[in-house]
Amino acid sequence: MTLSKGFEPHLVIDETTVTGRDIEMLRAIDRFGSMHEAANELGRSYPHLQRRVVELEEAIGQLTRRVRGGKDGGGTQLTPDALDLIRQFERLRVELSGVTSVPESIISGTVVEQYGELATVRTAAGEITARVPTPAEEVEIAVRADAVVLMDPRTSPDGHTSLRNQFRGTVSELETGDATATVTVEIADGVPITSVVTEESVDRLGLEEGVDVIAAFKTTAARATAVDSDFD
Repeated sequence: MTLSKGFEPHLVIDETTVTGRDIEMLRAIDRFGSMHEAANELGRSYPHLQRRVVELEEAIGQLTRRVRGGKDGGGTQLTPDALDLIRQFERLRVELSGVTSVPESIISGTVVEQYGELATVRTAAGEITARVPTPAEEVEIAVRADAVVLMDPRTSPDGHTSLRNQFRGTVSELETGDATATVTVEIADGVPITSVVTEESVDRLGLEEGVDVIAAFKTTAARATAVDSDFD
């Protein structure tokens, strides 16, 4: 069974939730300049569409305005607030899309020291400093691939100030795309970590299976969650 992450974006304003269906409606009104035409295009009843616009406007403010005159007899236009709402929603959609499409590496370990929301976690690959919001013992650390930097061990100095977690490993898998590549690095026996790099980095580091590299990431990029071992 293959599991994939998925999120349905929405914005909450007071007690009103703005969904993709609402944004689709506003886009249709903007495109056709008419609530009637928007309703027909979306296969919705006009009264239902109009009622939803009123509900949104009660929570957000004026989203549409009536335009009278002209050869077509007028119509409906979106206000700047409505256009701004669409832009906010699209930014959220892009952000969530990035979260769901970028792979994560999961590394198990034991908390050996905790200081506030940060902790030192002992893993099979060595100690990792990570964010652990609540006190825990056994944890799983998640690290997004776009937060992992690959460095050449021959030229990179130890103890890079901004990348607290550094692990030497060997490239075990390399998948290239049009502009980026997904690189899997074995940093310990049975402990892989994934990084997304540019094709330029692939060439510069000479990345291929069997090449030694340093995989590094910031403490703030490592997010740990407690593992509940009691399922009884």
